[in-house]
Amino acid sequence: MAGNPVDPLQTLSAALAVPADSKEQADILATLRESLEAHPNPIPILCTTLIKTVSSAGDSLLKRWVLDLLHFAISRSNLSNEVRTQLASQSVDTLAVLLHDINARTIKVSIQCLTTVYPLLFRSLCTNRTLRQQWDVLSQCKARILEFIWSPTASTGVKVSAIKFMQRVIIVQTRGISDPRLQNKNDPNISNVPVDHPFLPGPALEAEGMKLLESVITMLYTSQNPELLSAILHSWSNLVKQRPALVQLVVSSLSSWTPAALSGLPASSVKSVEKAVRILLIHISRGPHGSSFGAQINEALSLQAARMERASAEEKARKAAVAVSATEATKKRPSSTPAEHPSDAKRMKIDVDIAGNASAAFLASFDFTTLPISLITDLIVANLQAFTEPALLELVQTYRQSRGLIPAPPVSRTPQPAQHTPEATPTAVPSAEPAVKDEPVDPLQMDIDEEEMEYEPDRLNMQLSGDETITEEETIPADLPEALTLDLIDSTLLGPKELTDVERNALMRGSVGRIWDGAEELKVDSVVSSQWPDTSPTDMWMLLIVRMVTRVAHLDGEQSPVPEDGGDAETKIDFYSRQDNLRQTLCDYIMADFPSRLRLVTTWMNEEWYNDRIRMADDPHWRPNYESWLNQIVSTYQTVLEGKPEGKPDGKDKAFARFLLDLPSVPPDVLGLLRDLSVDPDKMHVGFTSLREFVLERPSLRAEALQVLLELTTHPDPVTRRAAINTVRRWVPGIEPMDNMIRDFALQILRRLQKRPPKDEAPKVIEEQASASDENNMEDGQLPSEDLLQTPYLPEEIELPARKAHVLQHVELLFALSVKIPEFLDEIFTAYGQMELTVQEAIQDLITALIKSLGSSNGKLLTLMRTCPPGSESLALRVLTIFTEHGRPSAQLVALVKGLISDRDLDARFLIPIIAEMDKPDILKYLPRIVSILNGQQEPKNLVRSVFSSVVTTPPQTFGSVSSNLPRVRQSELLTPAELMVLLHEAEKEIGLKSAIEAIGVCFSMTDVFRSEILAVVMQQIVDEPVLPVLFLRTVIQAVTTYRTLVGFVSTTLLSRLITKKIWQNPHLWEGFIRCAKVIAPASFGALLQLPKEQLRELVDKQPSLKSGLREYVTKRAGNKARVAGFLDIFGEDDDASPVAPATPDVVMASVPA
Repeated sequence: MAGNPVDPLQTLSAALAVPADSKEQADILATLRESLEAHPNPIPILCTTLIKTVSSAGDSLLKRWVLDLLHFAISRSNLSNEVRTQLASQSVDTLAVLLHDINARTIKVSIQCLTTVYPLLFRSLCTNRTLRQQWDVLSQCKARILEFIWSPTASTGVKVSAIKFMQRVIIVQTRGISDPRLQNKNDPNISNVPVDHPFLPGPALEAEGMKLLESVITMLYTSQNPELLSAILHSWSNLVKQRPALVQLVVSSLSSWTPAALSGLPASSVKSVEKAVRILLIHISRGPHGSSFGAQINEALSLQAARMERASAEEKARKAAVAVSATEATKKRPSSTPAEHPSDAKRMKIDVDIAGNASAAFLASFDFTTLPISLITDLIVANLQAFTEPALLELVQTYRQSRGLIPAPPVSRTPQPAQHTPEATPTAVPSAEPAVKDEPVDPLQMDIDEEEMEYEPDRLNMQLSGDETITEEETIPADLPEALTLDLIDSTLLGPKELTDVERNALMRGSVGRIWDGAEELKVDSVVSSQWPDTSPTDMWMLLIVRMVTRVAHLDGEQSPVPEDGGDAETKIDFYSRQDNLRQTLCDYIMADFPSRLRLVTTWMNEEWYNDRIRMADDPHWRPNYESWLNQIVSTYQTVLEGKPEGKPDGKDKAFARFLLDLPSVPPDVLGLLRDLSVDPDKMHVGFTSLREFVLERPSLRAEALQVLLELTTHPDPVTRRAAINTVRRWVPGIEPMDNMIRDFALQILRRLQKRPPKDEAPKVIEEQASASDENNMEDGQLPSEDLLQTPYLPEEIELPARKAHVLQHVELLFALSVKIPEFLDEIFTAYGQMELTVQEAIQDLITALIKSLGSSNGKLLTLMRTCPPGSESLALRVLTIFTEHGRPSAQLVALVKGLISDRDLDARFLIPIIAEMDKPDILKYLPRIVSILNGQQEPKNLVRSVFSSVVTTPPQTFGSVSSNLPRVRQSELLTPAELMVLLHEAEKEIGLKSAIEAIGVCFSMTDVFRSEILAVVMQQIVDEPVLPVLFLRTVIQAVTTYRTLVGFVSTTLLSRLITKKIWQNPHLWEGFIRCAKVIAPASFGALLQLPKEQLRELVDKQPSLKSGLREYVTKRAGNKARVAGFLDIFGEDDDASPVAPATPDVVMASVPA
């Protein structure tokens, strides 16, 4: 479902179309909820729309579903804080209404929602001073919820939710951690409230928070509800974590607490609260703030332990007294037939039945395990002494006969040796005394494969039948006298009787029960510890049970091949069926509580494995059981995993990992299972834990398990891949042999990114390589595909253009290892030069985190930048860029780059990150090289603009928005804007005319730096140079078209200076002069009249549109008539010439020669 989200609106419409509150509607809404939990983005829209619709309706399935969805979205979803705050703001009014609903469940969920809404809106309102109405609604909700705590009619569930809300209010309305280094921005508290806030009264709210805390402490001492007390104690763990200042108050309250208010409640309830207090005290003592309260906490814990021990002893004594009273009442109860005088045996039977009926109800509910062993023994002995020995034996016989344990003589069956009937008189019992008085046989010294156990496995397979018949066929003491008189010399033992499945089941249950009882007795018997020091009674019990399942049963004629047809085949099938049922019963018992029965299942699997070996050695036709039942256990455990909420790890997962580790033999499909578990987000902790333990503790499986982990480091899912990387990186460096295996794998995966020959050329390349016996025959670093490592998660060949996600699958492990082993950087740089361009671009992006973690002072990185292999220069440039993005480059780094530029012909981009750290001579030296990268593209233009911003004294208004490489050198080491513009003109040949034109255009775009007065200084400084730059007049034209205020300066000063420098002698500059004169005409007419007549005539010939203006200008001046006549002769009487029209900047600049 997580991978295939459903359409929310379509699914919701389908739910609304079916009958309300029907199972079909519930299923559709459950499907929609599952999809929304995996893809929660549509939740805010759905909640804000539906919550207002269902809030006023009565209780319904849809209303409960919407409320639960809102609670999930606000409290547990992975939506951002901003989205959750907005959703809380839109829902608070509706939640306030729902607090008055008549349904307790609706009120409870609304309180749970508001528990998260309160801190979200509190933090928002601290910065928003206009939403007073929202604060009023939130305050009303707070008051309403706090009323539930003291209300006598509110349900316990509502009260528990209200207490949790109150605890959250206490956290919000108290002060957080004062140390700014430890403050959490996601922890709203009273310190966030501004002093001048219009409607959030900080001091009043803080006082209210402390008052609520006092109320909670009072409730802790006075409440008689264990559930409320547990809620208070559980919520205090967050309080002490987020509010260290309150730890002392909490510790003092817990240390002084006693269960005085709980008197009259059941002992189990009091014990539950005591445990909650103890757990919280221990938690505080182990926390960062508990060290200063260690003595006080330890004293409180010791007092509490003594108090709990006294309460436990008192409870046991009370139960024992009740049991003794019941027993005494049973003994003193008179017979119901005093007038009659039946025989002793009959009277004994009647008395037993009456006593049993009288105490059955009490004894059925009484837990005898709570009584001391000595008391139980005394009670048993007292009851046995109430009867004479003959009467007691008669009672035993009568009980067995009533239960059908001893068949009557008339029953026809296979002839048996003569036996005494169950009706044997009590007088025959004393003759059995010698046999009963024999010394007991130590059960631990008996061979468990003797005849008495031979058929037990056939009788354990029907436990699921539920039959309560107890079959304990033991030899009756009354039969012993005649049995002892038999002549056994020539006797032949007959085979055992055939038992039904029910009888087999009962017999096996009885056997297992006796084995368990025997193990309990052995716990207090010193013979076990003396004879088997490393074996516990529990081990003996497990061993007996397991061997009854695995080794006892034998198939008749199993030493020879069993035919597959006829009766023998049916016998074999029946035999295996009973054995499978027996094993299934054991399997079900184990899986019902796997962690506590881990030793039993481990013993079982080891015995199955060993039994298969010894059986197959004797009988080649034996059917193995080990792998089949191991798979059964594993599949059952997978079912358990499927049902776990949110896949959270627990004790079962650790037990299962331990179980797999202790297996005598691990089939390949188990490793496959662990691989599958590792790629499931909800079960990966089981898979990775087991695989890690296999690598560490099972050398025989180390290679296979480590290979699975290494392959998972290339998984496409980032969560799985990083979990695998974190698992294997702990063994690097120094943990052998894993270290070398992991290194080799990471380098082989890196080689997959290098260039490969085309598929049709690969065989030819391999042939040439083999014939030459030279690994260097491959051109351009290409590698044959056959030499490359392949994993199940990587494509056979990387697709081009390469995707960043695919490249990351190859290099993430190596990058993680490079943090510990910087030598891997050599491999990365070497391989980088042999990769395709799109792969290199992905590497440049992905390596950012690694470079940042290593830092600019890392010696290995600096060495690599100085000696980077051919082809890896762009990667070295990326490293330099990363170093200077958010920090000042060190002097060592600046010197390194300057040396590289001098020694190697590197890209000018290497200079950009460090240019601002150079002194002025170096800036003047290297700046033209940087400007030369301009090629008409936007990216180089942005880079040059950032460089200009960093090397001039007046930074632009957008300082820092284009590049973080800000000017950091002394002011005197920077260039003035005029110096930069002059440099661009003087170095126009070194830069290139096109690049220089583009750089000058960048300067003109920085209008806040290159203002009109700056440009005037630049033009004045350049015009005084003995040799004028080619682009000078072009810059002049660009200046006067950008700033019209410069027209006067150019017309009166600049043009005159150019005329005195005989500008017409330089054709390029002369052409620019003519165009400039046209641009600023008629302001330029006065300067043009200073030209020699020949040059003036050439000018008007090239720009005829100036004639009329010049003629008019000369006529109006009416100076020397001869001179005027000479000018008029040059300008002529051409009335057809069009008047001078101002040229647009674009036209002018396009016409100026470059």
